[in-house]
Amino acid sequence: MTGPLDDVLVVDLTRALAGPHATMMMGDLGARVIKVEAPGTGDDTRGWGPPFVGDPGRRESTYFLAANRNKESIALDLKDEGDRELLLRLVDRADVLVENFRTGVLERLGLGIASLQERNPRLVVLSITGFGHDGPEGGRAGYDQIAQGEAGLMSLTGSGPDDPQRVGVPIADLLSGMYGAYGVLAALNERHRTGRGTVVRTSLLASVVGVHAFQGTRWTVAGEVGRAQGNHHPSIAPYGLFHCRDGAVQIALGSEGLWRKFCEGFGLDPAAEGLVTNEERVAARERVIEVVETAFADWDAEPLLARLAEVGIPAGKVRTLDEVYGWDQTASQGLLVDVEHPTLGRVTLPGPPLRFFDAAGAEVTRREHSPPPVLDEHAGSIRSWLESDA
Repeated sequence: MTGPLDDVLVVDLTRALAGPHATMMMGDLGARVIKVEAPGTGDDTRGWGPPFVGDPGRRESTYFLAANRNKESIALDLKDEGDRELLLRLVDRADVLVENFRTGVLERLGLGIASLQERNPRLVVLSITGFGHDGPEGGRAGYDQIAQGEAGLMSLTGSGPDDPQRVGVPIADLLSGMYGAYGVLAALNERHRTGRGTVVRTSLLASVVGVHAFQGTRWTVAGEVGRAQGNHHPSIAPYGLFHCRDGAVQIALGSEGLWRKFCEGFGLDPAAEGLVTNEERVAARERVIEVVETAFADWDAEPLLARLAEVGIPAGKVRTLDEVYGWDQTASQGLLVDVEHPTLGRVTLPGPPLRFFDAAGAEVTRREHSPPPVLDEHAGSIRSWLESDA
């Protein structure tokens, strides 16, 4: 089966999450991704756990499984002359090379980006760092939680200003992988015009600052410093999590029309409460929360959600991950894929978030997904391919 990138060869020199997520996105789109790993240990995330699954002698990290589907693995020691030469032969054939070494490491290995592009002028290089390649802190190592703090995200997340919290997934890593893949696609398109590859650079810092959205302009334009305020929107009310008799529901009233519908559906008089406009409601947020939770006090969550749907109010529950992956809607969107792993057998993985359709509206199946590889699993076939293609 084919995919949009089925003519693209990606050499993946990355480890941990940001780079592997970027290359997995390319693999999901059909690219051939060859993951180059350190002999013996492989990608750092092969050792990140628990949880581990499988037999004790061949256990697999679920962390590694999350970021490495649709790839081949070969173990190469980049300090070894023979292995480095084999990598260069891969580079000669590659369309894309992805790396997330600290600044200067590739040069010290004799694999500087300029020399790689001299060998292969069509090569697109994606380079991901923690805080950028230059600037006063350009050489600084980057880890997700540190980046979440340094880039301001933790100051916006938590129950209140004195309770900074990280996001529950490594969002800086994931975003930099997504931005990186997006940049690679743009560079490949540009190569169609110019015939030459370019270098795409991003960082954990850049990826988080890039999604500050209204919180960014709240400071740069209005001079207000956003701070964490729990499960309620800083610029819209009511918009957040509200308690009812047996739990909580979330509602999102993003327009005055929805607010009027809500009031009519639950017997509220916004004029009497002094809560007619969104500006008034944001200024009196605690009063809004009190009004809404009083209206919900005699409702259990499930019938309340049904009532909100009947009234036409966007609403939902807070699901645990077992509930998400057991939800029919999740399955209907192709967000679960079954693969045959060489040591684990049949396993289910979270699937790619993109689907493709033809002009008639029929879904186009792009590819069968392959499992994350065991370390050095494809060394023989890759070496044979290079020999036959010499």
